Amino acid sequence: MLIEHRGQRPVVPASAYVAPSAVLCGAVTLGEGARVLHGAVLTAEDGEVRTGADVVIMENALVRGRRRHPAIIGNAVLIGPHAHINGARVEDEVFVATGASAFPGAVVGAGSELRINSVLHTNSVLPPGTVVPIGWIAAGAPRARLFSPDQHDELWQVQSELDFPGTVYGVPRGTSMRDIMARQSEHFGAHLDDRIVDSIVDPIIDPTVD
Repeated sequence: MLIEHRGQRPVVPASAYVAPSAVLCGAVTLGEGARVLHGAVLTAEDGEVRTGADVVIMENALVRGRRRHPAIIGNAVLIGPHAHINGARVEDEVFVATGASAFPGAVVGAGSELRINSVLHTNSVLPPGTVVPIGWIAAGAPRARLFSPDQHDELWQVQSELDFPGTVYGVPRGTSMRDIMARQSEHFGAHLDDRIVDSIVDPIIDPTVD
């Protein structure tokens, strides 16, 4: 399904494939040879989503673009089933395994691996070639540290400085959920004006030119 959102439509080259049950919403641009499989959602909320060439986004993955943090995917990237790329930049030749997540402002360095259910935290930078083990968390900048799931106290010392609520919700830490969700409801209310579009827009082919 292709959806116009905030006046922007998805752009899909002829060499790409989008499964019938996938959703591309708003300012989403696919690279040559991209593959978006069943149930995947690429949604440009108020910022773009852009992929490079030969990217495969597998079943039920979510890629979300934000105004201050667009989702930019490099070339030859695999985003596995149920993975979550939210306002992050993923450089070339990265492997994002099943259930892995990268949050707003994060950078996944070229050739890295986010293994099953691993997390790259907000505003964290994973150096090229880094492997985040299954279920582990990477956090920190300019060079993320790796934490096992049982290192909560050590992780929090780094995580607390990364400003998750300010980056993701635009509010200071300690803001009530009632206030956060009122803002979120208003933000996502922009979808009330969405429109399903029937055709794929290819920027390489201009139908008005012979």
